[in-house]
Amino acid sequence: MSRTLVLGGSRSGKSAHAEQLLADWSEVTYLATSRVDDTDAEWAARVAAHRDRRPAGWTTLETTAPSELIRAGAVLVDSVTTWVAALMDETGIWDTLDTAGAHAAGSATDAAAARDRLSARCDALVDNWVMTPAHVVAVSDEVGLGVVPETRAGRLFRDTLGEVNQRLAATADEVWFVVAGLPQRLR
Repeated sequence: MSRTLVLGGSRSGKSAHAEQLLADWSEVTYLATSRVDDTDAEWAARVAAHRDRRPAGWTTLETTAPSELIRAGAVLVDSVTTWVAALMDETGIWDTLDTAGAHAAGSATDAAAARDRLSARCDALVDNWVMTPAHVVAVSDEVGLGVVPETRAGRLFRDTLGEVNQRLAATADEVWFVVAGLPQRLR
């Protein structure tokens, strides 16, 4: 059992590095956390490129259930970024914000309940990461290097992902940071 977190910016090479870390494993469960929207041709092409890179012995499981981390063998999570976005969708947190990103009027109770649901789902993700018997490699975007998002929704996403990344890194056996295709080991 070991846990490796691979961080980097968009298009930094972090996914390719994570795949390379598992190159010696003949069987890997690839937890794909992104939803594919067939009406978005560009996103579908990106997902297809990721699929085409995977070795034949790897099994893909499209899921956002944290319990899927609890398995034997080797697991690649790509990515924590899209997983957190999905958790935010599933918990209804976006629905508690108005179009300007502020909390919608009259929904303070709904907003608090959504924040509690999101917190519980993020806790479950981190708890399952800690408890997994698998050799797991997780990929995530490092959000702390960009500009402060203009909207409350953008800041909420950035802050949530940043907190989850910190929690995963604190319990990881290895942490890598990939910049311009160059992996640097942090831990």
